Amino acid sequence: MKVVVTPPAFCKSEALKLKLSNLFPNTVYNQNPDYLSGEELMVFLKDADAAIIGRDPVNQDTLNGLPQLKMISKYGIGLDNLDINAIRHSGIELAITTGVNKRSVAELTLSFMIGLCHNIFISAERMKRGEWIREGGQNLSGKTIGIIGCGNVGKEVIKILKPFSCKILINDIEDRSKFCLKQGAIESSFELLIKESDIVSLHVPLTNLTRNIINKNVLKDMKVNAFLVNTSRGLVVNPSHLHRALVSKEILGAALDVFCSEPPDDIEFLQLPQLMVTPHIGGNSIEAVEAMGQAAIDNLLKYFNK
Repeated sequence: MKVVVTPPAFCKSEALKLKLSNLFPNTVYNQNPDYLSGEELMVFLKDADAAIIGRDPVNQDTLNGLPQLKMISKYGIGLDNLDINAIRHSGIELAITTGVNKRSVAELTLSFMIGLCHNIFISAERMKRGEWIREGGQNLSGKTIGIIGCGNVGKEVIKILKPFSCKILINDIEDRSKFCLKQGAIESSFELLIKESDIVSLHVPLTNLTRNIINKNVLKDMKVNAFLVNTSRGLVVNPSHLHRALVSKEILGAALDVFCSEPPDDIEFLQLPQLMVTPHIGGNSIEAVEAMGQAAIDNLLKYFNK
């Protein structure tokens, strides 16, 4: 039985590769530093009985060339790169384990919030240029934080914000009243959350409802001293609208770990002093990689009854 593994982070982990290869000796790992797509992905998956897939786009065209594929084990939690209907129609099992990287993403989100409030990022860049400008910003404590999307990551962010005594507003398509009651958070309409939050933090999947959810109209409704944080999916924020909002000082600053295209190529946007950026590392801590990899391996074991 042949197993193929595409996620670069998994393929760089000697510990994960050793575990998987001991269980499934005929395993092939992606040697490319990037995710695969199109013909390249189809060729790599050819003759595979099972695949561990990360952010590689799998659609009907891909599946048409993979008649032997029986099972896909998802590495990570995002599903927007997978055509779920095509996978099911092809009779391929799809196994997903949710929440395995929530702490890693939540910690990066918290670091963005603290860094933006205290001018950490822009101060560091200024010092590297030889500038000594002591602008310490503001405290995160006591601020109103708007959490859009209260799934595994959103809930984890709220939990680790507890010591900061923030007012937490939540907007979600699901009823989160029990969680709010336990955490002292407040369910809110999207519009009210946008208008009242000092920091708006995004933790939603990419769907037709969330695509471009942050646009020019929403940005205009935010406080002029507010921050935007996105560690979910790039396409939920319109980058040109955010660019304009930052330049025109409609909001004070933003931090992004995800982008519409990765790697992003709008250098002018990336170099805005009010914008803090990281290369999609939220769920990529050592611990998160190991947890996501182990979950993907466990899915294979369960499916093949090993």
